[in-house]
Amino acid sequence: MKAQLLSGVPIAEKVLKSVKREVEDLRSRGIIPGLGTILVGEDSASAGYVRKKHETCNETGIESYNIEVPSSSSQPDLLNAVRQFNEDRNVDAYLIQNPVPAGFDFNEAVEAMDPDKDADGLHPSNLGKLVLQQDGPVPCTPAGIVEILKHYEISIRGKHVVVVGRGPTLGRPLALLLSMKKDYADAAVTVVHTGVPDLVDYTREADVVVCAVGVPSFIMPDMVKPGAIVVSGGIQWKGKRLLPDVDESVESVASWITPRLGGVGPTTVAMLLKNTVKAAERRRRE
Repeated sequence: MKAQLLSGVPIAEKVLKSVKREVEDLRSRGIIPGLGTILVGEDSASAGYVRKKHETCNETGIESYNIEVPSSSSQPDLLNAVRQFNEDRNVDAYLIQNPVPAGFDFNEAVEAMDPDKDADGLHPSNLGKLVLQQDGPVPCTPAGIVEILKHYEISIRGKHVVVVGRGPTLGRPLALLLSMKKDYADAAVTVVHTGVPDLVDYTREADVVVCAVGVPSFIMPDMVKPGAIVVSGGIQWKGKRLLPDVDESVESVASWITPRLGGVGPTTVAMLLKNTVKAAERRRRE
């Protein structure tokens, strides 16, 4: 058995096509949506992610703005960049590219953001809205994973989903989304992490495994139940090669699996731009 691929490319294309139409409508009304990015440090992978976001903005008609905070600067410089975007009326939504270098406090910077301009859905008030199932920006990678499952008509209702990783950008919000009483969710979700000594006992029993730890090939075939659905949410770069958390050999036992390239990544960017357009629409109503 060889797993079918959960490519995120067609989902991203569909979302971005919708985004482009909405941007055209907003521009016809005199509103130009704007996305800001704050890049802290000189990490080449982070710079590449930011560059891709700006390229996609250009393709959809969204204006993009970037502030670079060198690693030689300090936390007050990062907070100043946050203030600039909070006050800039051209910027409807923005993000702080994570991770940030040592010496910077990412959480403090996120808390200083205007929650209405939070493109990643990571501000405490927006995460609170997610818990309460209120309208607000949803963290982009979890939202993208949900869209992938919906696109391929994979029902997880009543199934056991194991999320490996408890980070605020993926693991925790994804667990909330997949456990909600919604048509696309309603699953029994277990969250585990690398500190769990019997972690394999959990993943082997799961109908769906989502790994988000940022460790290449963390999930191997012997950790997966035959026929399970496996999603790699975490990645690392080795030189110019992208390495996902789920080893490619897992395709020999899974029924569905995200590919090494073109899996969750494209949908993450697409959902980011979707959040940006929603923020611009809120401005229209003000």
